[in-house]
Amino acid sequence: MEEFHKTRRLPPYVFEQVNKLKAAARAQGADIIDLGMGNPDLPTPPHIVEKLTEVVTDPRTHRYSASKGITGLRKAQAAYYERRFGVKLNPNTQVIATLGSKEGFANMAQAITAPGDVVLSPNPSYPIHTFGFLMAGAAIRSIPAKPGPEVFHALERAVIHSVPKPIAVIMCYPANPTAYVADLEFYKDVVAFARKHDIFILSDLAYSEIYFGDTPPPSMLQVPGAIEVTAEFTSLSKTFSMPGWRVGFAVGNERLIAALARVKSYLDYGAFTPIQVAATAALNGPDDCIAEMRATYKRRRDVLVESFGRAGWEIPAPEASMFAWVPIPEKFKALGSLEFSKLLLEKADIAVSPGIGFGEYGDDYVRIGLVENEQRLRQAARNLRRFLETADETLHNVVPISASR
Repeated sequence: MEEFHKTRRLPPYVFEQVNKLKAAARAQGADIIDLGMGNPDLPTPPHIVEKLTEVVTDPRTHRYSASKGITGLRKAQAAYYERRFGVKLNPNTQVIATLGSKEGFANMAQAITAPGDVVLSPNPSYPIHTFGFLMAGAAIRSIPAKPGPEVFHALERAVIHSVPKPIAVIMCYPANPTAYVADLEFYKDVVAFARKHDIFILSDLAYSEIYFGDTPPPSMLQVPGAIEVTAEFTSLSKTFSMPGWRVGFAVGNERLIAALARVKSYLDYGAFTPIQVAATAALNGPDDCIAEMRATYKRRRDVLVESFGRAGWEIPAPEASMFAWVPIPEKFKALGSLEFSKLLLEKADIAVSPGIGFGEYGDDYVRIGLVENEQRLRQAARNLRRFLETADETLHNVVPISASR
């Protein structure tokens, strides 16, 4: 049967191929060290769980909730932005709760996109940044993922050569998958460009609290005038280790937030009220749990870089996020990221995410998540060493599918 129009616009899900191999290997008893999915393994802080269990016993909280988020939650997010970024937001008109930042992005695409609209997105980037808009009927034009002059050269070309003119540009720093970071000076230039050309900015700030240096990542909304053109998306998934709770936010430009709120009002009733109350407690509560989370990921990053480096695979140390964006070893580069990921799973019991899943410019890389403890990372390094020691023999028996690359 012919595929439906919107599903025809979606390519096969690259990660599913690795997931199937992973499941098959585990079924055969293999001990797979899974560094692929960005799924935090740290427990949600106890005070958040306690608030959930307290509130869930009240039958009144079992009713339909508020699609845009309960008032207390929106006020808590506005207070967080003022504390963390010095940005004042109106919780009634400039803040909306979402079912994670992924849902927020997807429904923003539905809210603002007409068929044929052009959206500018980093390549490589998190899949929803592009596919949310593709499903809404947009055309995607790629821009470089790494912040720098090349981004603005691409933006200028896009404005000159795109018909119709782009409606939005997506920014994501700290970046998934590349772990690139951007500073406020870069953001100032992005905002100036967007205001000059009447283009919206959709900023993904989901990894704002996972950084390893002394300078916290900024918000696009810290730039004067940014709120005139910007909606920014955040999530509690990584900040408070709440990935399965599905709580995120969109904040910023009132027109964008109102459009998203209108679409969501037809599609959902918001997260379960006890979850929203617990999320409010998270934002209003102590932040020592955030510092502990950050320190844990930093230790894991250091162990990954050190142990994999000694095993023979140099890992660029990410400055932020919970990922390392790693070039495929030179010997295996001709295979491409998908085949290399399959090989690593088969021969070393290590699962990583193939870079091609984040865009065609990611095919020389894999993404490694800091989602296993330090002992498991060292075990992965031992497996890696044995794999690399037999690399020549392994490659002799592998036919590169992308030898023409």
